[in-house]
Amino acid sequence: MKNLFESLRNLLPRRQEENGYHYGQEAYEDQPFPSSGDDQRQLFTALDIGTAFAKAIIVEVHDDQATVLGVGRHQQSYAHMSDGIVTDISGVIANCNEALIKAEKSAGGIVAPSAVIGIAGELVKGSSITINKQRQQPSKPISPEELEGLINGAQQKLLKSAKDRIAAETGYQNIEVRLTNAAVITVRIDGQTVANPIGFRGRHFTLTLFSAFAPLMQLGALETVAQGLDLTLVTIVAEPYALARCLSTNAATDSGAIFIDIGGGTTDIALVRQGGIEETRMFALGGRTFTRRLATNKGISVKEAEKLKLSYSSGYV
Repeated sequence: MKNLFESLRNLLPRRQEENGYHYGQEAYEDQPFPSSGDDQRQLFTALDIGTAFAKAIIVEVHDDQATVLGVGRHQQSYAHMSDGIVTDISGVIANCNEALIKAEKSAGGIVAPSAVIGIAGELVKGSSITINKQRQQPSKPISPEELEGLINGAQQKLLKSAKDRIAAETGYQNIEVRLTNAAVITVRIDGQTVANPIGFRGRHFTLTLFSAFAPLMQLGALETVAQGLDLTLVTIVAEPYALARCLSTNAATDSGAIFIDIGGGTTDIALVRQGGIEETRMFALGGRTFTRRLATNKGISVKEAEKLKLSYSSGYV
């Protein structure tokens, strides 16, 4: 589906506004890394702002391959993050800066101002939808405009579903959400899978689209963090989506796979079926949940409970 997704990127023009890069309905989307020429290095910073640790890596991108040049991490305070969500922006900026300094030092002093930041939390919603269209003129070739219309229709339905789920979980209506990532899973013409539907003829036009959405509040906090670190934000990506996209390229996952990432504040799950991302879920259940339960049951401090937990996991207790 790579060729198809590249063609879809060209269909929907992007515009850069004051608050970031937007795609279609003022949304974050997979951004093609800006090219700086074949004779120049393309360097990027990737930030994973986790509940327990802020992590940074410096990577060099060449074609479709990325080489890790340096890594760094710094522990987060309990007051700075909660269940994968930033609760103290200035504190998180300071922690990310420490992680970034370590990564740059590990990379031999290389600085990469372009940044990709991961987003997590229970309110980040990712799901897929299948749209079926019966074409009135099956002998007419499918045009880019027709494909764009089908994608927009699928996107609107997924957006409404995400808003409804967030409203049901929070009790607040009309929370602003934005698209973070999207991927075409399959396209079929009269039941036949095609890589790029443009130019094909047929009556039954079916498209399956995955989209991930996040609350504007969370996205805005990450933008502020990037600004505080003097980084140019290239894109914000839902973490289970990034994990699945990275690991599902192996042919062994074509039949299906489930990716589980247990972090300090959240557990992220991604379902991959036939090589395409079908669903993502995030739960506010992570390592800190066990630490707090241990502290309560044992009547000890959180710091002591964390040390006890790590000792047990290492086989020392």
